[in-house]
Amino acid sequence: MRCHIPRCTEVTPESAGWAYSGLRILDLPAGGTRRFGTGRDEVFVVPLSGSCTVRCDGFTAELAGRPGVFAGVTDFAYAPRDTTVTVSSAAGGRFAVPTARARRRLEPAYVPKERVPVELRGAGNCSRQVNNFGTPDAFPDADRLIACEVLTPSGNWSSYPPHKHDEDRPGESVLEEIYYFEVARNGMAYQRVYADDIDVLAEVRGGDVVLVPRGWHGPSMAAPGYDLYYLNVMAGPGDQRAWLVCDDPAHGWIRGTWADQPVDPRLPFGSTPTSPHSRREQG
Repeated sequence: MRCHIPRCTEVTPESAGWAYSGLRILDLPAGGTRRFGTGRDEVFVVPLSGSCTVRCDGFTAELAGRPGVFAGVTDFAYAPRDTTVTVSSAAGGRFAVPTARARRRLEPAYVPKERVPVELRGAGNCSRQVNNFGTPDAFPDADRLIACEVLTPSGNWSSYPPHKHDEDRPGESVLEEIYYFEVARNGMAYQRVYADDIDVLAEVRGGDVVLVPRGWHGPSMAAPGYDLYYLNVMAGPGDQRAWLVCDDPAHGWIRGTWADQPVDPRLPFGSTPTSPHSRREQG
C-alpha cells in the first residue's frame, strides 16, 4: 500500500485500497462553486481557509470559516449519503470534505464553532491541541464518520505515544485513518507508521496525505520553526461509532511523565470558543 501521498486532493476507499474512509480537498476561487453527489458516503464540510455556503436537500448552511487552520476553530456542516452537495465561496478558499461509507441516511446539520470541544492533550514537548468537531461525543449524529483536527506547536510531537486501532476487542476499535497535513510557513514535518508489513517515516508538507490502514502510527513530528496541523478522518466496520485506541506497549509509559509537566504555553492556537478546554489522555 502507498501510505504517503504528496499534494493529494482526493482519497476514496477505492484509491486507498480499503473500505470506508475518504477525503476531498476543494480549492475554490473567488465566486467558485463545486457540486458533487455523496453517493454512499456521509460527509463533513470543514473550512480550512475562507468561508462558504453549503446546500443540500433544501438545507443551507452559511459557514463563517476562518482565515487559516492556525487562526482558531471553525464551524462546519454535515451532509448525508444519497444527496447532492453544493459548496460555493464568494471570496474563495480551501475546504476539506471528510467522507465515510454510511449505512444510514441521516439529516443535514450545521454546527457553530462554539459547540466544538477544544482539548489540550499531553504536556511538555508532547503538548498539542485537538479540535474534536466530528468525534462521537461531540457530534453523535453521524453513522460511521469520525474526524478531528490536531495542532502541534513547532518542535513538539503528537500522535504520541504511538497507538493503533485495527482490532475489534475491548478498548480498541477497527478504524481506517487518513492524516491530511498543513504546515506553517511552507515548512516540513514527519509522520511515522509501522507494522509487521509497513515501515513509513515520511517527510510531509502542506497538502500531503498519509494513509493508516493498520498498525502503529505516531509520532507526528513538528519540525522546529514550523507549527503543524493535521486533519484526521476515520471510519470502520464496527456496529458502534467509536474511537478506541491501544498504545504501543514499548512506549506507553510516556503518558506517565505528563503529570509533572505543564501544557505548552503556546496553546491554544488562535481565537477559540469560550467553552473551557479539557485534558484527556488519548492518541
